Order: sequence, then C-alpha cells, then structure tokens
Amino acid sequence: MTVLALVSALFVVDLLTVGGIGTLVVLLDVLWTAAFLAGERGRRALLLLLGASTLVLFVAAWLFTDVSFAVAFLIGVQFGAIFGTDYWWAVAVSQAHELAELHRQRAEHAAIVAERDRAEAVRRERETMARELHDVVAGHVMAMAIRAEAALSTEADRTKDRDALQAVRDAGLDAHGALRSMISVLRRGDGNLARPPRWGDIDGIVHEAERAGLVVDLSVADLRDLGTGPEQAVVRIVREAVANCIRHAGGAHVEIVVDRDDHDVRVIVRSRGGVASAAVVRAGDGWGLQMLEERVVALGGVFTAGPVVEGWSVEGRIPIEVRV
Repeated sequence: MTVLALVSALFVVDLLTVGGIGTLVVLLDVLWTAAFLAGERGRRALLLLLGASTLVLFVAAWLFTDVSFAVAFLIGVQFGAIFGTDYWWAVAVSQAHELAELHRQRAEHAAIVAERDRAEAVRRERETMARELHDVVAGHVMAMAIRAEAALSTEADRTKDRDALQAVRDAGLDAHGALRSMISVLRRGDGNLARPPRWGDIDGIVHEAERAGLVVDLSVADLRDLGTGPEQAVVRIVREAVANCIRHAGGAHVEIVVDRDDHDVRVIVRSRGGVASAAVVRAGDGWGLQMLEERVVALGGVFTAGPVVEGWSVEGRIPIEVRV
C-alpha cells in the first residue's frame, strides 16, 4: 500500500508535467499487486479510492482545462475503465487462487476422513470376524476337545467311546462347514459370515447341552414380535452361557428362563454343580462374555455374569423393538 501511494503521487506529478506512459504502466502493475494481496477490507478501500480518483479526474479535466464536458467525461470513463479492469483482473485471479486453496484443503480433509473411515471399517470387520470365529468355530472345536477329554478320562467302553467319537465327528463337520462358509465370504466379499441365530436354534442348543452331559430345564415365554435384534441377542446369550457350562461345569444342572414384559425381554441362565473339563485350561479367556456384553449394550440393554450360590449366573435384559 505504501508503494501504491508513492507511485500514485509520481503518476499525478508526471500527469501534470511532462506526461508519459511509463508511470501509468508501473501504477497499473502496483495496483494489480495491491488488489491481489489485499484482504476484503483492503479491496473495498481500493475500490472506493478508484471511484473517487475517477470522479476527481473528471471534475479537474472539466473545470481546470479548456476541454468540453463531453471530453472530460470521456477522460474520466477511460481512466475508470483502465484502472477498473486492472483491479477486477487482480481480484478475479486472487479469488481463483483462494478457491483453489479451499478445494485443496477440502480434498485433504476428505482424504483424512476417508482414511479414518477405512481404518474404522477394517476394525469393525476384524471385530465381526472375531465374533464369528468365536460364535461359530471356537464352540465346535472346544466341544470336540471336551468330548475327547471325557472319553480319555474314563475306562474304555465301546458304546460310550463311539458316542464320543460321533459327537467329535459332528462338531468337526460343523466347524468345517462354518470355516468353508467364512472362507467363501472372505474370497468373494459378499454374503453373510454365518447364519444369524433364530428361536429355532434354542432346541438344538438344549439338545447338544444334554448330549454333553448337562441337565437342562428350559422355560420360554411367548416371544412373538420381539424384533430381530433382541431375538438374536437372546439366542446368543443362551448359546454362550450353555457352552460355558459345558466347558466349566460338566454334568451341571442348568436352568434357562426367557420371559418378557411390555418393554424388555429377560434371559437368565443359571448353573449348579458340575466339574470343569481339563480341556478348558488352555482355552478360557473370557472373550465370549465380553462380546455378549458388547452386543447387549449396543442394543441398549444390561448384561451381567458372575458366580452365585453353588454355581454361575448369566443374565441379560434387552429392550424390545417397537413395531409401528
């Protein structure tokens, strides 16, 4: 702005004396640079100065020279057009630079958000795979180890040994099928890792528990129109709690109660007695209960698990989905 003021004064002196185009070119260049670098307030000030200078030049040419009004007006218009175009060009280029910088910043922000979303997607995918491996595969593999351990810890009996081998075979086939399904999904990138649990699975869970040596009492209320989320959560709680009883309380008496009211569905799995299998020494890590709690909390429910008198209790309370 200081250089602009000095060059403007030099231009006026040159205009009133010898005249020439040199100072005009320098003034236009300095004006362009000033308008390009100025902020919003600076540009408004420059625009006001240009308007005032154009008006002063017109009045001076009309009153202090022998030219006519039309010629003085033409001089003012030419001055305004030359310097106004210079100012407009500088502002346009500056705004283009600002717009390009804004787009660059937005692109960088979008890249950061995309990277964060990618990392979050990878984390969610890993958590999903961990849950599927635990829910579908780990249970079958652990069942194989427990049945084999039970057969090895007793006297040889052809009938019982064949039953144990059949149970191991069934669990192995189930685990193999689940693994093939997961590998197929991971290779193609479509489909579901595992079939979501349904009410019909509870009878199979109870049957397998009794086959593994548990004594199960099942009490289930009318749970129609419960909603997909609560339904799957209840079945998962029953399955994981019963699997833990097989691992840690073989031969126990297990009571399963599922009831509901107008707002919540409640599932309780309590075990009494039983003996832990030697096979669980290498396996117990508590991930199953932790993942169950995460599922229930995500649905807005409450999950508790811990020892009670003569046994263990797992309890979940899940809000019922409102159907409109």
